[in-house]
Amino acid sequence: MKELTITNKTQTPEDKKCQELLKDTGEIPEHIAIIMDGNGRWAKSRGSIRLHGHKAGVDSVRDITEACAQLGVKYLTLYAFSTENWGRPSAEVSGLMRILVSSLRKEADKLHKNNIQLVTIGQTSRFPTDCQQELKEAIELTQDNTRMQLCLALSYSGRWDITEAVKKIAVHVKEGRLDPSLINDQMISDHLSTANIPDPDLIIRTSGEYRISNFLLWQLAYSELYITEKYWPDFRRNQLYEAITSYQKRDRRFGKIAISKDENGSTSRLVK
Repeated sequence: MKELTITNKTQTPEDKKCQELLKDTGEIPEHIAIIMDGNGRWAKSRGSIRLHGHKAGVDSVRDITEACAQLGVKYLTLYAFSTENWGRPSAEVSGLMRILVSSLRKEADKLHKNNIQLVTIGQTSRFPTDCQQELKEAIELTQDNTRMQLCLALSYSGRWDITEAVKKIAVHVKEGRLDPSLINDQMISDHLSTANIPDPDLIIRTSGEYRISNFLLWQLAYSELYITEKYWPDFRRNQLYEAITSYQKRDRRFGKIAISKDENGSTSRLVK
């Protein structure tokens, strides 16, 4: 993908050309979700502590968010902190919380100026009070923005999400407000924490690991997967463009059949 190679992190004339090429080549995903993995290994490979990798990862969050907004992506979901991450050493967890607070303070105004809305999914009530307050203020500041929605998955677990949805539906059944026979896929989707967000078109995982790690288990049923060996701190807009180029080459059939056209414009159905 040499034609999309860039060297700068910020928006340059060359970068704009790369983005226009992507837009002309195919469909830009409406919703991109990213499992940001490899911060610790990135730091270790440089002889540093894991927390330095998390700090470096903030630059990638900034660059990918900016690039997605520039491309016209409407929803960007970042797996920032999983439920399982609470099991990490307390010093690392505390450091992550400090990074989150400082990042929100620095970036909230920039998100607002760029018309980007911030939302969260997950058990944020488990976070320290100062983290919750920074999140609340950033969310309120950006709540009316419409250019793109940035969703941070914080203390999030796909199994937790589904379990909570089942509990809510069970209450409706128990109270006699819902006939169990009417429960369907859409109803479950409507009770998830992502009820107001379309399912991801493209899910990216950094660091070369081939697993979902309890992320959006229900929502990614038909998402296109893209795995890169890059650690998250090294994943920037150029790598994002490669992922989108790969996505544009996919034939998304959602379990159905492909429709092709011949030279005369006639259609034929091909079972795949």
